[in-house]
Amino acid sequence: MTRVLLAGESWISTATHVKGFDEFSSTTFHTGADAFIAAAASEGIEIEQMYAHDVPGKFPRTVDALSAYDVVILSDIGANSFVLPPEVFLEGKRADNPLLALAEWTRGGGGLMMAGGYLSFTGFQARANFQRTAVADVLPVTMLESDDRVEAPQGAYVAVTAPDHAAAAGWGGLVESAPTLLGYNVVHPREDATVVATVGEDVLVATREVGFGRSLVWTSDIGPHWCPEDFLAWDGFAPLVGAMLRWLGDR
Repeated sequence: MTRVLLAGESWISTATHVKGFDEFSSTTFHTGADAFIAAAASEGIEIEQMYAHDVPGKFPRTVDALSAYDVVILSDIGANSFVLPPEVFLEGKRADNPLLALAEWTRGGGGLMMAGGYLSFTGFQARANFQRTAVADVLPVTMLESDDRVEAPQGAYVAVTAPDHAAAAGWGGLVESAPTLLGYNVVHPREDATVVATVGEDVLVATREVGFGRSLVWTSDIGPHWCPEDFLAWDGFAPLVGAMLRWLGDR
């Protein structure tokens, strides 16, 4: 069975409520990965999610630690959460760099996926900042230096460009019925990458063989807001998730 770790795709919100003379605050926890994890489960693939607030202290920092997994997914969590663990940021001590380890692990046979979001690739206001990390070298795409979002409230159409690729298996034939997506990160495919699917005129899914491993990008969200509820309910969503993860884990 493919062992999959999903890092990120959660957040904590704080709200201030003003009621006349009085005000108070409340805090809520959210995760955007539930539909993606359920889709993978329906395809026989179990995903372990590491919430974003746990990543700085708990994400595997060495190749040996990462070897517990076949596939690692980074979703809507910026590079700072990996390179600023508590002992570095709070105590000024040295620590292993998990993004260096992740790149080495990928070249050695791991399957790395980056999913889109405000804190993926370069991200909102360039805050995700992965273009300056070792992970950038093993992805199938290059990233912008500036804010890379495309917001498409009108909807952006999806098309499969490599229907014979294993990462399109099972869902490529359903793509004509796919609902539109509401946004994505702009990236550019490398010369040795395969563009499997597009959104609008840009990359949606691209893959790459990296050393003994593989990498894949899905440039939209894996849940709302860019990936709307009707896309998550689409008959092709689970086959899409299964095809991407099986390709990454099949080495």
